[in-house]
Amino acid sequence: MKRRVRSGKNLVYSLEVHTVTRKPMSWHDNLEEPADARFLNLIHHAAQGPRKKHPETQTENQEVGWYLEPLVNPERHDRRLNYFRVCSDIILYNAKMWGLGEDDRHK
Repeated sequence: MKRRVRSGKNLVYSLEVHTVTRKPMSWHDNLEEPADARFLNLIHHAAQGPRKKHPETQTENQEVGWYLEPLVNPERHDRRLNYFRVCSDIILYNAKMWGLGEDDRHK
């Protein structure tokens, strides 16, 4: 596509203009191209997590959570370490009052 630019009284023909973006309805822009295997390998390698890419941590921040196995086996029945939610009468009463709403409380 040639582009004409008016400079004073003269017409100046500039060089050809090529579009950078694709046109979605154009048939020649939507042709299937063969996939480049090296490029696909780079994309898949970049999409992997850091634990699959590297055998050891690369930064200090990666050290947190790198090793998933706990150092001490947690004992679920030990109440000193595990604070489970326990329902008492006052908790059930407050839950019922909050569920009623403001207008129903004062009736």
